[in-house]
Amino acid sequence: MQRHSELKDSPRALAVQILNRVDEEQAFAEPLLDAVLSSGRPESDADRGLLTFLVYGTLRMRGLLDFLIDRFYRGKPHALQAGIRNILRVALFQVRFAEKIPVYAAVDEAVNMTRGLFPGREKLVNAILRNTLRGMAGVEYPGLAADPAGHIAVAHSHPRWLVERWMDGLGFEQTLALCKADNRIPPLALRVNLLKATRQDVMERLARAGHDVRPTVYSPEGIILAKPPVSLREMPELTGGLLYVQDEASQLVSRLLAPGKGERVLDLCAGAGGKTTHLAALMDNEGEIVAADIQTAKLEALDATARRWGITMVKTAVVDAANAAGTASLGLFDRVLVDAPCSGLGTLRRNPEIRWHLTEKKLGEFPPLQKRILENAAGCVNRGGYLLYSTCSVMPEENDGVVEAFLEGHPDFAPARPAADFPAEVLDPKGFLRTFPHRHGTDGFFGALLRRR
Repeated sequence: MQRHSELKDSPRALAVQILNRVDEEQAFAEPLLDAVLSSGRPESDADRGLLTFLVYGTLRMRGLLDFLIDRFYRGKPHALQAGIRNILRVALFQVRFAEKIPVYAAVDEAVNMTRGLFPGREKLVNAILRNTLRGMAGVEYPGLAADPAGHIAVAHSHPRWLVERWMDGLGFEQTLALCKADNRIPPLALRVNLLKATRQDVMERLARAGHDVRPTVYSPEGIILAKPPVSLREMPELTGGLLYVQDEASQLVSRLLAPGKGERVLDLCAGAGGKTTHLAALMDNEGEIVAADIQTAKLEALDATARRWGITMVKTAVVDAANAAGTASLGLFDRVLVDAPCSGLGTLRRNPEIRWHLTEKKLGEFPPLQKRILENAAGCVNRGGYLLYSTCSVMPEENDGVVEAFLEGHPDFAPARPAADFPAEVLDPKGFLRTFPHRHGTDGFFGALLRRR
């Protein structure tokens, strides 16, 4: 039997601890996982890779795992303690989806973990796991013909309400493809700092260091690392300001705004500055960018990134974009970016927990906020200037619905065509940026470029 000190730092135990916090705190897995890995746990690269695999894999397949658990738990499903359920989820995920992990190892560690965390409940966990392992091959999912939404929701692990919404808008085949894509491990995309090097230079440097690297399809600054190192954050190219971790679709947003040298640009919901630093690079560090956000900590992180990248043109401002007086105080700009707070439903490959945290009610809270922010942003646009509204969502009420409502109330704004060199493959018939994981191999993003007459 493993000692408790050994067990608590095992990849499986750490995975359960992270999943418990994701549930209890409605938190994102990435910062929790990064904190554990940064602390040096687990020690070996193999175990660190396994921990990452277990956390994200269990979150992606949680719907299917719960479907199986509930079939073989004889009590009321909602009465099963969250901590015990996460122990079961991690164990079943290994058995169902990890080919190299022996069944007995997954079950034994789950039982031992339960003995340490929930004394007296280990027999229950052992019984559920063994009953599930014996019977899961014969479990029938909701019928594809009789209940297509139910089938996709279970077999491909998405909330039923979300599947139904997507089927209404995209149809069955597209919804099935999207849900499958959401459950694939996404590629690691990075953006090259063009202020310091060309993409080709960085790719050659990475190849010499033994990395499997290729260019992104749509973004001229992007690269893909096929087999990223476990200690990714310690890569000298990242710490030295040559690279920034950013999905390819996100990289396209700044390209769509297309700022020019010497212009005055506002990034109204700047966050930690992924798009801010990209805008600065596109402007060759000439002009002025005001990066505004409501969270001081994010702006401090942005300042640190700007220093590392050699950017001197960015000024930060703590501003609530939903407050008209606050945005008005920023003045007028040639180009304004509104990367609006949204549901994040285009990023389920990278943030699978969103699908379990979000509800239809919560989704409905975003459009009013987005409309208010876009309204305030419009007041910051010079005549003849450009306004870009973007989200990392694939939901029409957060995208087209917000833009259409804005245009109805603002006849002085109209859709603008992107630059001639912008990739046509990611534009819809309206000229809006629109990407999907299953169509483009990127996160799901939306962007509408508007011009003030």
